[in-house]
Amino acid sequence: MLQVNYIRENREKVLERLSVRNFKQPELVDEIIRIDEERRQTQTSLDNLSAIANSSAKQIGELMRNGKKEEAEAIKQTTSANKEQIKQLSEQLLAAEQQLHQALVQLPNLPAEAVPAGTTPEENEVVYTHGSPAVLHEGAVPHWELTAKYDIIDFELGTKIAGAGFPVYKGKGARLQRALINFFLDRATESGYREMQVPLMVNEASGFGTGQLPDKEGQMYHVTEDNLYLIPTAEVPVTNLYRDVILKEEDLPVKNTAYTPCFRREAGSYGAHVRGLNRLHQFDKVELVQIVHPEQSYAVLEEMSLYVQSLLKELGLHYRVLRLCGGDMGFTSAMTYDMEVWSAAQQRWLEVSSVSNFETYQTNRLKLRYKGHTGKTQLAHTLNGSALALPRIVAAILENCQTPEGIILPEVLAAYTGFDRID
Repeated sequence: MLQVNYIRENREKVLERLSVRNFKQPELVDEIIRIDEERRQTQTSLDNLSAIANSSAKQIGELMRNGKKEEAEAIKQTTSANKEQIKQLSEQLLAAEQQLHQALVQLPNLPAEAVPAGTTPEENEVVYTHGSPAVLHEGAVPHWELTAKYDIIDFELGTKIAGAGFPVYKGKGARLQRALINFFLDRATESGYREMQVPLMVNEASGFGTGQLPDKEGQMYHVTEDNLYLIPTAEVPVTNLYRDVILKEEDLPVKNTAYTPCFRREAGSYGAHVRGLNRLHQFDKVELVQIVHPEQSYAVLEEMSLYVQSLLKELGLHYRVLRLCGGDMGFTSAMTYDMEVWSAAQQRWLEVSSVSNFETYQTNRLKLRYKGHTGKTQLAHTLNGSALALPRIVAAILENCQTPEGIILPEVLAAYTGFDRID
């Protein structure tokens, strides 16, 4: 959530950066400034009346102690009217604060200066490409045919049990999933991240803190009786570990990682681009979360991008890095890199990771601050990244590593799987 003081003092810049997102409600900025001005005027009037009431109370006390009851009663008559005004102003202030909050949560984060303008994925900027497309043998097939051929993932069985988008992993398919999770966690902890195990359900305050609520309410599974939400990513519980926390500057950066299943209601349209593992309602992911000093967040964003790329290189995958344009970024992000791997069988790019800097957008909601060496308390910056999301990584491995004799797995996974091929 943007800070209202910043919006008020930087109106033109806010509007300019929102235009990079192609934000459809620029008039909301002036509405926020108007509501805030009314709120501040009401606060000033309330403070003045409260000061008069406090002064009158002291004066009445002094008069009563000196036996001047008639004078004290006369002042009481005056202060009774003030009390009614104070009550009315307090109600007006609360209403203005609620109205301001409702307006503020509708504004997305401001794109960083490096973010290109644009509205569609085609306008994202390709900043790096690694490797070459895998050359497949004649008769190579997409992963949904490979999973059936080798009996390692069963989509129909998952539909029977739960519905579309909930696959069942079997035999070497299940072991490959576990191997990738352990590989990603080991690499993260070796790189200084602390492993966490977190709840798979969160409350409304947690969903609001990281920006999923109210923006993505329709995309989350809601346990209505308990008013809890199944997590769409480990980012939500891991970041919320620090809600309402004041860190010490010397404790920064805070680096955490977690493996969780992830749950998302929206599964998109039908067709080959969402077939098989391409888009699921439930999937596994290892997540990275960092809390950093504001001056370091963009250096950390680059560091996290390179770290995710190192995993893709170890797996031997052809990939590219995109800097997302303003209109394709998430609501809470100031800048995002997407990593996509090439699916040789499907002849298309598959997104496997997003790494984002949220600057103070989440920490303002979370009230997550740090105290500097001077004693001043200020908002930290948060970042997170997928390292990695498994479904499309599995799809790319199965497709790009297929041969007429079976699927030859990346060498780095052999120590985790206990086998080097699926046949």
